[in-house]
Amino acid sequence: MMPGAEPREGPNTFSVFAAKKYLNLETYRRNGRAVRTPLWFAADTGPSATLYAYTLANSGKAKRIRRTSVVKIAPCDSRGQTSGPWMDARAEIVTGDEFDHGMQLINRKYRPWKQILDLTVLLFRRRQRIVLAVRPADRR
Repeated sequence: MMPGAEPREGPNTFSVFAAKKYLNLETYRRNGRAVRTPLWFAADTGPSATLYAYTLANSGKAKRIRRTSVVKIAPCDSRGQTSGPWMDARAEIVTGDEFDHGMQLINRKYRPWKQILDLTVLLFRRRQRIVLAVRPADRR
């Protein structure tokens, strides 16, 4: 765990992420050790209460989420320093229309930086990207 950043239970709402650029995603290794990663994310403003983030399919966080969907999240800066309460959540890898929707929200929120990043990916070996849907723990 990061010093001075003990997980705290907050209200089970994603309103603390409004106007934030990063979320800190805490996933868990097989031995139970927590791994925290700051990520770009976009919120679905509809009634679904879902945050979308993307990563590479072969990343450690993707492997850990495939094993268990239990995660914690908190708003943070680009270095992972939290700026709000930790919340229990569930994360899953989504495909199809939900993948497209999540990627569209992320592209819109981080324009033009995300588009520049996408162009640089074309110059190098293309890696499969996935979209993570993060939802409150009490919602399935």
